Amino acid sequence: MTTISPRKRIWGWFFFDWASQPYNTLLLTFIFSPFFGELVGDGAKAQAAWGFGIGAAGFVIAVLAPLLGAMADTSGNRLRWIWGFSVLYVIGSALLWTAAPDDFDMYFILFAFAIGLIGMEFATIFTNAMLPDLGPREEIGRISGRGWAFGYVGGLVTLLLMLALFAESATTGRTMIGIEPVLGLDPAAREGTRFVGPLTAIWYAVFMIPFFLWVRDPKPAKPPKGALGTALKGLGQTVRKLPQTPSLFSYLGASMFYRDALNGMYFFGGLYAQGVLGWSVVNVGIFGIVAIIFGAIFAYIGGEMDVRFGPKPVIRICILVLAFVAISMVLVSRESVYGVFVGPESSLPDITFYILGATIGAAGGVLQAASRTMMVKQANPERMTEAFGIYGLAGKATSFLAPTAIGIATAVTGSQQLGVTPLVVLFLIGLFLLRWVKPEGDSAVWSGSSKP
Repeated sequence: MTTISPRKRIWGWFFFDWASQPYNTLLLTFIFSPFFGELVGDGAKAQAAWGFGIGAAGFVIAVLAPLLGAMADTSGNRLRWIWGFSVLYVIGSALLWTAAPDDFDMYFILFAFAIGLIGMEFATIFTNAMLPDLGPREEIGRISGRGWAFGYVGGLVTLLLMLALFAESATTGRTMIGIEPVLGLDPAAREGTRFVGPLTAIWYAVFMIPFFLWVRDPKPAKPPKGALGTALKGLGQTVRKLPQTPSLFSYLGASMFYRDALNGMYFFGGLYAQGVLGWSVVNVGIFGIVAIIFGAIFAYIGGEMDVRFGPKPVIRICILVLAFVAISMVLVSRESVYGVFVGPESSLPDITFYILGATIGAAGGVLQAASRTMMVKQANPERMTEAFGIYGLAGKATSFLAPTAIGIATAVTGSQQLGVTPLVVLFLIGLFLLRWVKPEGDSAVWSGSSKP
């Protein structure tokens, strides 16, 4: 059997980011979420429903992530789990084709979306846990940043494909380049825009092939007897030990809040622009192109800064930038920009929001890449998948908080602008908790007792 080189393993791992990014880019943020808003017909109602639906999926992920991570560490076959959750990703995204204007079932669409989201999030947990196996510790930040940048490029390519060839305007029935959707898709039935679901599924299925061909799990594939009991025991010991590892404990708490806030921006950015600024799906897509280009560039740069300065200062700067963006979102509307009233024909709100989108892309990409590097530094090296499962729990334990808080704030105030104010608070809580995180984690504790 041909030996797979370390370089090829790294590129195979990169391809997961490339394959899975369209769920975030096309479905969560720039194409499907504003289309969902169009189908619902009421911006505030759509934002509230979107928030509650994503919040429910986040609850499922939060409950199962640590257990599944512990099971993977015990059974030693992360690839098997990635295969299984990849199936959910493909099924959930493909079912979004059924979001037809004349037969729109909001609850079924939210359910299908949640299935795909659960698959994507769990597959990400297991692939992130492979990061420390890809290179020496001092190179992890660079590998993480480059992987995230590569993923952004994949998202950009799919977004350009959608805008140029498929996603039609609700008024003209034509795509961004002035043609009807290709493949004979009916613009009157919005089949071009609905194709975003099948395209996301096909893209993932095709580009996960390099991942499964080139990535190998170094652990044994045959699970021992009593794997579930062993996993539960090890997980229990890890959780009980958290107070003895204050750096890890603080980091999980900090990341729980700031990642939740960032996800809130991603989940609601396109929907917000559609409802507040009256943007079409095409306008939101262009906004996405700007955000992704800056995201790819800065994720790469962020990986280099991670290696030079460490992930902690990089994370701090990104949180401050994103908190500013969250405040800015409240202050930008069709009628005013930062308190300055503008006329109905003014392009200033649109230009300002494009700039905010570029900033979200840049800071968000760097933040996510640096965050998984920081988790590698904080975690027990011998229980890395379990650690990323707990990291997934930390990211999802309150993942219902931002969407649900936004849903409640939007429903109570009737305003999409006021509805996003919880994001500011979440970013600031995350920044405050980060002060107790040690750059190299609780290495003394892990070296003293690393096995369950």
